[in-house]
Amino acid sequence: MDRDESPLLGSGRRRTRTEVARRAQYDVPVPDDAAAPDDQGVDPEQGDNDGDILAGPESFLERILDPGVNTAKRMAEGLAPTWRRVTQEEPRWQVSVVLGVAIFLQIVLPRHLTIRPHWLLPAVQALLLLSLFTLNPGRKRKASSLLRVFELIMIAVVSLANAISAVLLIRGLLRGTESPEATELLKNGAAIWITNMIAFSLWYWQMDRGGPAERAKGTRAHPDFLFPQMQAQDLAPPDWQSSFVDYLYLSFTNATAFSPTDVLPMTQRAKLMMMLQTAVSLCTIALVISRAVNILR
Repeated sequence: MDRDESPLLGSGRRRTRTEVARRAQYDVPVPDDAAAPDDQGVDPEQGDNDGDILAGPESFLERILDPGVNTAKRMAEGLAPTWRRVTQEEPRWQVSVVLGVAIFLQIVLPRHLTIRPHWLLPAVQALLLLSLFTLNPGRKRKASSLLRVFELIMIAVVSLANAISAVLLIRGLLRGTESPEATELLKNGAAIWITNMIAFSLWYWQMDRGGPAERAKGTRAHPDFLFPQMQAQDLAPPDWQSSFVDYLYLSFTNATAFSPTDVLPMTQRAKLMMMLQTAVSLCTIALVISRAVNILR
């Protein structure tokens, strides 16, 4: 036993857990200075391998799991917000409804406030609307590019027709040649104002982040409009995406308040479009109402 004692005991240093275990295996008495290895320090140069594994600052398990933990953290931190995720493209029935309303409002306007022949632009708009139904009866992604072209043409025609009607109405008010009846004047002004609101809502809908098709792909990082749901995502549905109704509301509030309300323009083109809509709306409302009040007096 004396022959085996020297290699097991070592000399001139404190005993570690490994040495204590070996002494127990060979029934070698444990010296007092090695009886409580947990209460004694470890040689800083030699170290304690078992302690490193079990209780080191970067434990063995931490080193093994660290790559996975880091990956999970990166995935959580890089998770895109709801409005940046890939979603299904929104249906077009809401757009078709408001386009039909805009066409109807232009038809009911008196002839002196429209381009001659009176039926020309409404007929063109009706053909374009029929083309939209043909290109996209559901939610086809493959026809998105061609569909966007037809939608932009349709919006441009509606905007042009309404702009001409607004100019003719304002010119008639300034020259005093417009209808002397307050009811007729208010009806014409309301039709032009509503059509103007619809036209700009369509422009906003097509402009924001490249239009509905690009929004569904989630490729545009910088929005043209900042909606409240983008700032308070905890209060919004998990699958929230801006749809046409959101842009219709944006256009309505801008046309009535003459300034942004809860939706903020983030790009220069968005600000310019809102400025233009406010100018047209303000001129129409101010002139029509003031003229109608004078007539009523």
